[in-house]
Amino acid sequence: MSKHYLTPLFAPKSVAVFGASDRVDAVGQIVFHNMLESGFQGALYPVNSRVAEVQGQRAYAAISDIEGGVELAVIATPPQTVPGIIEDCGRHGVKAAVIITAGFGEIGPEGKELERQVLDKARAHGIRLVGPNCLGVMRPGIGLNATFNHGGANTGNLALVSQSGALCTAILDWAQVNDVGFSSVVSMGSSADVDFGEILDYLVSDPKTHSILMYIEGIRESRRFMSSLRAAARVKPVILIKVGRHEAGSKAAMSHTASLVGSDDAFDAAVRRAGVVRVQTVTQLFSAAKALSCGFHPSGNRLAIVTNGGGPGVMATDCASDLGLQMAELSEATITRLNEVLPPNWSHGNPVDVIGDAQADRYQHAVAACLEDPNVDGVLTILTPQAMTKPLAAAEVVIELANQYNKPLLTCWMGESQVAESRRLFAHAKKPNFRTPEPAVEVFSYLSDYYQNQKLLMQMPGPLSHHLEPDVEGARMVIEGALQDKRRVLSEMESKAVLSAFHIPVAQTMIARSPNEALLIAQQLGFPVAMKVNSRDITHKSDAGGVMLNLTNAQAVRAAYHEITENIKRNRPGSHVDGISIQPMIVKKNGRELMVGVIRDPVFGPVITFGAGGTTVEVMGDASVALPPLNVFLARDLISRTQVSKLLKAFRHMPPADVEALESVLLRVSEMVCELPMLAEMDINPLIVDERGVLAADARIVVEFRQPSADRYSHMAIYPYPTHLVSHWQLADGTDITIRPIRPEDAELVQDFVRNLSEQTRYFRFMNSVQELSQAMLVRFTQIDYSREMALVAVTEQHGREVELGVARFAINPDGESCEFALVIADNMRGKGLGQKLMNGLMDAARSKGMKVMQGEVLKNNADMLHLMERMEFEIVTSEEDDSIKSVQKML
Repeated sequence: MSKHYLTPLFAPKSVAVFGASDRVDAVGQIVFHNMLESGFQGALYPVNSRVAEVQGQRAYAAISDIEGGVELAVIATPPQTVPGIIEDCGRHGVKAAVIITAGFGEIGPEGKELERQVLDKARAHGIRLVGPNCLGVMRPGIGLNATFNHGGANTGNLALVSQSGALCTAILDWAQVNDVGFSSVVSMGSSADVDFGEILDYLVSDPKTHSILMYIEGIRESRRFMSSLRAAARVKPVILIKVGRHEAGSKAAMSHTASLVGSDDAFDAAVRRAGVVRVQTVTQLFSAAKALSCGFHPSGNRLAIVTNGGGPGVMATDCASDLGLQMAELSEATITRLNEVLPPNWSHGNPVDVIGDAQADRYQHAVAACLEDPNVDGVLTILTPQAMTKPLAAAEVVIELANQYNKPLLTCWMGESQVAESRRLFAHAKKPNFRTPEPAVEVFSYLSDYYQNQKLLMQMPGPLSHHLEPDVEGARMVIEGALQDKRRVLSEMESKAVLSAFHIPVAQTMIARSPNEALLIAQQLGFPVAMKVNSRDITHKSDAGGVMLNLTNAQAVRAAYHEITENIKRNRPGSHVDGISIQPMIVKKNGRELMVGVIRDPVFGPVITFGAGGTTVEVMGDASVALPPLNVFLARDLISRTQVSKLLKAFRHMPPADVEALESVLLRVSEMVCELPMLAEMDINPLIVDERGVLAADARIVVEFRQPSADRYSHMAIYPYPTHLVSHWQLADGTDITIRPIRPEDAELVQDFVRNLSEQTRYFRFMNSVQELSQAMLVRFTQIDYSREMALVAVTEQHGREVELGVARFAINPDGESCEFALVIADNMRGKGLGQKLMNGLMDAARSKGMKVMQGEVLKNNADMLHLMERMEFEIVTSEEDDSIKSVQKML
C-alpha cells in the first residue's frame, strides 16, 4: 500500500526553514532553534538570502541552491513573499508546507487575495499546506519541532490538534509540568488547505497515536469532518473542546424549532453521534484522556462511591446527580458481603461509608465488593487523612484492584502533605487520581458518555425505516409546486399533505374562506372544532390571535371566523391570509403535547429535534437534538434526553403513552430528511400522543431550492446505509446470494471468512502472511463511512446463519476523482462468476460517487486475479516501486 499523502508533513526526511535567522525572538530564529534543539533526525536547511550562516549552519539563498530533495517547507517570512516561495518549492518537488506567517484571509480582502495566490500555486504543484497563521507542527518522536513555541514537548501517545496556536502553547507548557507526552501537535491556524478531517485521517492510522485531543473553534466541511471523526473514534478515543457554546445564531428563525436549536446543539449532537467525548476545560481534556488510556471498559453510568468520610461522599453524590449519573443500587449480595467485613455502623448503602478509622483492608474489601457487583459500572474511592488512616497502604491496595478489574476505578485522596506520597504512587502506576471529588465524578461522566456515544457510533440506519414505503414523489410535487409559486413556506394543508405522504397521522383539516363555509365544514366534521388562521406569513398563530379552540356550536364558529379575521388585521397587518383552517377538536383525555421538528444547520445540514410541545415550547426549552438518519435505537436516545419523556410513562390516572407510535413518527421524519433535500425547516406542534397512538394536530414546513446532485444524500453530514445497493443473485447451481454493503455487525462474519481462506488467498489479498484480522482491522473493515468508501459483501445462508462468500471494496483517494479497490473471493467460489459480479457492482457504486478512475495492486503471481482484470479491460502494468506487483487501472 502507498504511503499516506500527509507523510511529508508528519514524517519528513528533510526540512527547509524559510526565514531562519539569528535575530533574537524573530519567529524564524525560534523555529530553526527549536529544530536544532529537538534533534531532528533528517536533513535540515535554513533558507535566508541575506546571510551565509544561521545558528552555525550553512544558509541557502533559495531552495534551488539545496542539492538534495526537500519534503517539508516551514515558512516564517513576510506574507508578500509566500506565493513566490510556494512556487519555488513546487519546482523543487516539495509536497508539504507549514505557513506560520500571518496576514492572509484573516485581515481582509487584500489578505484573501494573497491567500488565493498561495493556494493556486500550491494546488498547481500538489503541495499540501498547514496554516497560514499557525503555531506549526511537532512530532517529538523524530525530533520535529517546526513551531515558534518556547520549548518542545515530551514524546508520548497523545495527538493534539488545535485551531488556536495560543492554546497550544498553554497546553504544551502545562503538559511539561504534568509529565504528559505527545505523538503529534498540529496547530491548524486558518486551515486554508489541510483541514481537521485530513489530519484525523492520518492520525487514525498512525501507530504512535493512541488518543486524539482536539480544540475546535469552527468546522468548514462537515461531511469530511464527520467522516474522519467517526473513522478515528472507531479505533482510538477522541476527546475535544469546542468553544463558542453560547454564541447566538444569526439566522432568522422561521419556526419554533429554529428558535430552540442553536449551532452548538447541532455540534453536540454531531460529536455524540461520532462516538466522541466532549469536555469544557483543558484539565478535563487531559483527565478524560488519561482515564480512557488506562484500559478501562466503561459500560454504563451507575457509580458506586467508597469513602471514609460522609461529607466527601455527599459532595460526590450531588455532583453525580447534577451530571445525570445514576448512583448504583447495590445488590443484596453486595450488601450482605459488606455487612460481613465492615463495622455495624457503616452506611448500608451507596455511598459506602467505611468509617473514619478504615485501614487498607477495609478499603480492599469494600472496593472489591463494589467492582464485582453487576449493578455497578464504576467506582470512585475517596480517602481523607484521619488519625488512624494509612493513605499509602490504602493506595497500594486500590492500585492492585485497579489492575485486576476492567471497570473504571477512580481515586480521590483529599488533603496535601499526608497524601502526597500516595499521589506520586498513583501517578507512577498511571491511575487517575484527583484532589477533590467533583473532578473525579466529572471524569466518570466522560467515561460514561464515551460508552454511550460509542453505541451511537455503531448505528448505521438506512434512509427508509419502514416496510411501507413513503410517497416520496408525491411529497416532492407538493414542495415543487410551492417553489414554482415562489413560496418557501407551505400552507398547513400542504404541510399535512407532505406528512401524510410519509404515513404520519394528521388531523383532518379543511379550509373555509367565508363564515358560512366555515359553518358548513364544522357541521360536516362534527362539533367541537378548532379554527386557525391559514397563513404562510404567520408562524406563531396563537400570539397573533389566530387560534380558537373547542367551538361547540354554529354561533361560536361564525363568531370565531370574524374574530380571527379581525385579530389578524390588527396584530399582523399585511399578512397574506388564505382562509381559516378547521379541524375536529382533538380531545385526548390522556394526550401529551409534543413537538418534532427539523432545522438545517449551516454546518451540519438537517437536524431533527424532539421535546415538549404546545404554545409554551420556547419558554420550556425542553428539546433534544440528533443528526439523521435515525433508527429505533437513536430515536429512543433522542426521546430519553428530554424532561417530557418522563410524562410518557404511566403516572397517576394516565396510562403509558404509545411510545412505539412516537418512535415511528421520528423515523418517518428521518425518512423525510433523507429523501427531501429541499426540506429546510419543519414543526409538528403539537404532536399529540396517548395510549392509542399519535396525531399531528398542526404542522409547518419551510422549503428551499437545492440544485440536484449525483450524490442523493449530499445534504446530510452522515451518509445513510445505502440500501439501494442491495441486490440478489443466483448461481448456476441454484445458490441464492445477497450482495449488500457491509455493516458494523458483520465483524464476526468477516473474521470467519478470513480464517477460512487458504494461506495463499490470504497472502494474495493482504500481501503478507496474516492469519486473522486484529480487532483494529475488523473495525476498519466493517465500520466504514459510505460517503468515501464502499465494501460490498456477497453472503448466502447456511444452517440458519449468513456466510460470506466474497467482498469487493474501494476507498476514495485524496484527489476525489480516483479510488483504490480490493477484491477477495472464497476459495470454493472461484470460477463461478462471483468476482466479476462484485466488481461490476463496485464500479457502479464508484461511478455514482463521481469516480473517474479505479485502480489497485495485484501480485504478479496472482494469475486468477490478473485474468479477471484482463476480462474486465483493466490496464495492467508492472509497478514502478516493486516489480513483484502489477498496477491495474480502469477508466470508469
